Amino acid sequence: MANTQRPIPFILISSNHGTMIINRHDYQMVDQKNGYGVGYQLLNTSSCEPQEIDFALALLKKRRAAFGDGVMAIDCGANVGVHTIEWARLMYGWGEVISFEAQERIYYALAGNVAINNCLNVSARFSAVGAICSQIEIPEPNYLVPSSFGSFELRKSEKTEYIGQYIDYKKTRTVPLVSIDSLGLKRLDFIKIDVEGMEEEVLDGAKKSIEKYRPIVMIEVIKSDRTNIENYFVSRGYKVFQMGMNDLAIHQDDPTLASVSIENGVLWLR
Repeated sequence: MANTQRPIPFILISSNHGTMIINRHDYQMVDQKNGYGVGYQLLNTSSCEPQEIDFALALLKKRRAAFGDGVMAIDCGANVGVHTIEWARLMYGWGEVISFEAQERIYYALAGNVAINNCLNVSARFSAVGAICSQIEIPEPNYLVPSSFGSFELRKSEKTEYIGQYIDYKKTRTVPLVSIDSLGLKRLDFIKIDVEGMEEEVLDGAKKSIEKYRPIVMIEVIKSDRTNIENYFVSRGYKVFQMGMNDLAIHQDDPTLASVSIENGVLWLR
């Protein structure tokens, strides 16, 4: 055996979400004691966004109650798959998940987590999600340098977030790009969109599916134009609720809407 030293960024952990492959360098510190990132949360608390996940699980149950088995959920920007795994375990026997991740190395962890947790109702796909079916040129972070890889933006903007390392957007590789409408789904109940500034493009590529199936949509808005996103849904008959970094959009004809309320500025699902 060659005596070759090589670093090990990806590790296996036992978390509240099950056994998970994560990058131990997935963090960005804001001071000496506090940081953020999916890996940071998992390594320090054993969980990642537990309240957001619990809310999503409750919404999936509501869709099943209203429309029956066969629930279909899409995870756009799945990262290592915390949402994906939780949804899939809940929906065993009555629902499916399609998960997209555009960072190839992170996608490997996502696929591994799907397999190691025996989530056979998940289709994990190495692809970005946007307005059209094509290809997209994206840079690749150094996964050995501590950074919040979930905050990585595929496209550079004037306000591109510093994730913990400099990203050279002139050095790129080709990644598949798909639209939700191109999937040809026969049903769609829930979409989570967390794509670091490309949210409006994802919505543009999902117009037909959203108008036909009226899925519940949980969409991050901190790097997109919240007004544009809310107008998109309102014009299609949706009620929009603000929930921190996300908007939650539920169609006015969805029975789930009757279970949603706001109390003291907090969104509740009965």
